[in-house]
Amino acid sequence: MRSALFSAENLEKESHQPGMRLQNSKMLKIELNGEAMARVGSMVAYQGQVQFQALGSGGLGKFLKQKLTGEGVPLMKISGRGDVFLADYAADVHIIDLEPGDALSINGSSVLAFDSTLQYDIKMVGGAGMMSSSGLFNCVFTGYGRIAITTKGIPVVLNVDAPTYVDPQAAVCWSASLQTGYHRAEQLGLGTLLGRRTGEAFTMSFAGQGFVVVQPSEEPPIQGMGRQEQGGGGGLLNQLMD
Repeated sequence: MRSALFSAENLEKESHQPGMRLQNSKMLKIELNGEAMARVGSMVAYQGQVQFQALGSGGLGKFLKQKLTGEGVPLMKISGRGDVFLADYAADVHIIDLEPGDALSINGSSVLAFDSTLQYDIKMVGGAGMMSSSGLFNCVFTGYGRIAITTKGIPVVLNVDAPTYVDPQAAVCWSASLQTGYHRAEQLGLGTLLGRRTGEAFTMSFAGQGFVVVQPSEEPPIQGMGRQEQGGGGGLLNQLMD
C-alpha cells in the first residue's frame, strides 16, 4: 500500500525520554510513565496501560469557581505507562517549560495538559471580565514542569514595555506579574446610542514588565449551554446539579 499519508512526517515520533512533546503542530504526545493532567475530552488515542480519572476543576473551591464563572479547567488525571495523544479541535499546540519562580496566567480554554508537578489556581483578573464573556477568572500556574496550551492559529507574543490592550477573547496567556484591568476602546456617542457599535467595546489592559500571547481568533461569546469542557453556560442551578 502506497500513499503520501504514510510519509515519515506523519509517523509516530518516538523518544527514549518520558514526558510531553509535539507529535505535530496540532497534536500533543505524552510518553507517560507516572501521571499527568489534561483537559477532559482531549484524548484522541492512546497505547499501553493508561487510566483516565475525571477531576472536575481540581478541588472543591476551584470547582465552585468554575461553576459560577464558566472559566475553570475541567481536568482528568492520566496515569499509567504508555503513549497518550491529545488535541483540541485541530488547534495549534505549544509547549511551555516553567521553572521555579515562574508564574503564568492562562485563559482556561487554552489549557490542554500539564505535568502533575505544577501547581495551579483559578484567580480573578482585576476588572477584566466585567464587560466580557471571557477573562474574568484565569488559571495561574507555578512550579516546575511543562504545560501544553492551544491557540487558534499562529499567535503573536507581545512584549509589554508600554500600556498594552488585547481583546479578552484573543488573550491566551501572559506573565502573572503583569497588572491587568479593562479599558473602554469604543467611544460613546450618538452612533452608539443609535445601535452602531464597533464590536470592540472593551479590551484587557496590561501594564508592567512581561509578555502577552495573542491568538489571531476571538472565542465566540458563550450562548446558553456551551461545550461541557469549556465550562458551558446555562442556569447555575442546573450546572451545580450536573
